[in-house]
Amino acid sequence: MNRPSGYVIPPHVHNPVAREVQYTKEVLFIRSGRVRVDFYDDDHTYLESRVLETGDVILLAYGGHGFEMLEPTEMIEVKQGPYAGDNDKTRFEGISADQAVIKP
Repeated sequence: MNRPSGYVIPPHVHNPVAREVQYTKEVLFIRSGRVRVDFYDDDHTYLESRVLETGDVILLAYGGHGFEMLEPTEMIEVKQGPYAGDNDKTRFEGISADQAVIKP
């Protein structure tokens, strides 16, 4: 949100609403360090890579993704639950670091 000084969000509670989740969405906040994120389509085909640094935030909504820490990195990961254990994800073979096409 981007709100001007003096803008008020009234106090509120969130009502119970039944929701059905089909795919896990996740948000990563990079607290420190650098990480390469590799993006894949739903068929596991590599698309491109990006480098995230301290203070960056990313929403991973669809498709596949993999990570390589480029230096010691601390991240906060937020995703909806409940966690489904081994049923939560399908792992696949990704690219090697020398195959990464890093976009600015």
